[in-house]
Amino acid sequence: MNSTDTRRSSAAGFGIFTLILIAVFVGLGAWQLQRRVEKHALIAALDSKLAAAPEALPQPSAWPTLTSARDEFRRVTFTATYAKLPDAMVYSSGSAVRDDISGPGTWAFLPAKLASGETVVINTGFVQNTMQDRASEDRVTGRLVTGTPVELSGYIRFPEQPGRLTPKEDTVKRLWFVRDHRAMAQALGWGEVAPFYIDLAAPVPESGTPKPGPLTVHLRDDHMQYAITWFSLAACVVIAFGLWWRGQRRREG
Repeated sequence: MNSTDTRRSSAAGFGIFTLILIAVFVGLGAWQLQRRVEKHALIAALDSKLAAAPEALPQPSAWPTLTSARDEFRRVTFTATYAKLPDAMVYSSGSAVRDDISGPGTWAFLPAKLASGETVVINTGFVQNTMQDRASEDRVTGRLVTGTPVELSGYIRFPEQPGRLTPKEDTVKRLWFVRDHRAMAQALGWGEVAPFYIDLAAPVPESGTPKPGPLTVHLRDDHMQYAITWFSLAACVVIAFGLWWRGQRRREG
């Protein structure tokens, strides 16, 4: 093979490699645009759920049919009585769905009994800077356990799964690092609980702590920037290949 054939073979190989890069970058850009459409649809759906009027808590017979995809963030209202059982705290450094929360602190989880006898776990709200102070946490949640029924309003939420780097719970301090109310129930003797928990919106206790409140959507929407980045990289590859090709042609000429 002479030098001309070698150069042509190299140019063909480089051209194929360039086309592959362009196809990958354009594909990633298109994928980000599709993700953007899906994210906007999700935000619209969540906004609609969070703005809807509260409805009655589904009957226990319907609980097995509830799913995270369809029922997460549904606004509900019901009457329950906080049980005289140990509370659980979940560490938090802030919130993606509460504008009024900044950490560090803990979410206070308490079991509550419905009139029909079932137990629903309630995230009663945020407690500022008490992660290591169990006595303070007991005083805070103890004020909620009055033995009388309370009209509650909030949002259906489903348990989180711990990740590989999630710290293990401290059952002595009743401190968790993930919102898994079923694990709390098993460890603390709450008995059988609903497959979901409730993020409490109201009422707010007279002391203001724990601090419940309305949820708002704050999902990151950076997909357009990512798409522009991938398309820009594709354009840079095209320009670089064009400059290289022009240089090759001049040398051959």
